[in-house]
Amino acid sequence: MAPSDSPRTVFDLIQRGQPGALAIGAPERASLTFAGLNKLAEETVKTLNGQGLGRGDRVATVLANGPEMAAAFVAIAAGASTAPLNPAYRSDEFDFYLADLNAKVLVVEKGSTSPAREVAKQRGIPVLELVVPSGAPAGVFALEGETGRARVATGTAGPDDEALVLHTSGTTSRPKIVPLAQKNVCASARNIRTTLALTGDDRCLNIMPLFHIHGLIAAVLSSLGAGGSVHCTPGFNALKFFAWMDELKPTWYTAVPTMHQAILSRAPRNQETIARVRLRFIRSSSASLPPQVMTELEKTFGAPVIESYGMTEAAHQMASNPLPPKARKPGSVGISAGPEVAVMDDKGRLLPADTIGEVVIRGDNVTAGYENNPKANAENFTHGWFRTGDQGRIDPEGYLTITGRIKEIINRGGEKISPREVDEILLDHPAVAQVVTFGIPHDKLGEEVGAAVVLHENAIVTDQELREFVAKRLADFKVPRKVVILKELPKGATGKVQRIGLAQKLGLSA
Repeated sequence: MAPSDSPRTVFDLIQRGQPGALAIGAPERASLTFAGLNKLAEETVKTLNGQGLGRGDRVATVLANGPEMAAAFVAIAAGASTAPLNPAYRSDEFDFYLADLNAKVLVVEKGSTSPAREVAKQRGIPVLELVVPSGAPAGVFALEGETGRARVATGTAGPDDEALVLHTSGTTSRPKIVPLAQKNVCASARNIRTTLALTGDDRCLNIMPLFHIHGLIAAVLSSLGAGGSVHCTPGFNALKFFAWMDELKPTWYTAVPTMHQAILSRAPRNQETIARVRLRFIRSSSASLPPQVMTELEKTFGAPVIESYGMTEAAHQMASNPLPPKARKPGSVGISAGPEVAVMDDKGRLLPADTIGEVVIRGDNVTAGYENNPKANAENFTHGWFRTGDQGRIDPEGYLTITGRIKEIINRGGEKISPREVDEILLDHPAVAQVVTFGIPHDKLGEEVGAAVVLHENAIVTDQELREFVAKRLADFKVPRKVVILKELPKGATGKVQRIGLAQKLGLSA
């Protein structure tokens, strides 16, 4: 249960910071204080109410990554529901999401040429423009425009009101709507704050996209909930990362593994910055972190790497490795870090330690269910537990290891292969920098094993040599039949590599 003094609404959460303390910052900008953020939230709620938008109404945002997007998430969620959309979507995608969400209004930057504007116009959805006053601190904005809706007076949201609505990624089916209540996102922010022992002295460098749960909750809301600050970049850029570190002096950052790997590739030429700006820890989430990458990060930065496990339906965090002096186990996503975490069989029975099954969770950060999707809710909720779709096992000490996404497990003629197992073997080869193992459709076996790799700079190796390297350490049926060497792994909008559909994307057949 949440402690009685824990905030259960976004508006309450941002009241906890010291008024003069920094809340939101950005490169080459003055920072916004908590007093300024509170004032911004109050003014935004008044503006929305004046435009006929209140508690539970969905405000879709199409905004560039940066401090205004972070502030808009917080300020809009204080009195309505925020629905952040990826600015890179095309017209058809905006049309689907705006309609599916039943968005009441669209917020875009003043002067934006996003196709979302035209889509909103065609659907009769009013548009409000986000305007940044000249010389204003990072995050400050005003909303301009008219909705034509009658004024409401709902004020700030309550714990059971919706704060945030997102879609699942929809790699294998139609994206599902995930509504998250105020109490869900605040519980998750509290869980992350507790796990990382965040305080008002902490400064997070945000490089994650802010239309994604990882950036919104782990970077923005957990920092603000601790009375600390979040410094928002325009998006991930490995070439600028160390300059941002030098300027913003963060105590931590959170990212997906592909970002960590790109940062490591630039680290040798930025040793002075690393020595000057000492990180308290580094957080990794949203995809499995290869143990080799964790080791290299810790060696490079001289800071512990905290791998965590999250997903949209849990308002992000479910499990996490703890800070020292407690044990961090490479390859594990750690212990329960907020919700209860267990492993279940396909008949709904909880399994004992060291038994592989489906990872399930329950707790106050977990969504009450998908919207308008009774079939998905029946499939994904069992005896009050949410089924994550991930396969894993919990050791006797309570540490969870994910063995794979159930839909990503490769089924080769009845033999089940975990792509992660093959990934980790290939990453041990000195020439390999990044790897993703995936299934290739096969007319007789169902699936065959494939792997895409990126080599270290100036490294030379053949696909045959890589296959032989794996064959020395894994059973023959697990050895990739095809290894493709690429300059860069294809990634989704959030920086994650998606295994499902990768064979098709690369034009491969078995």
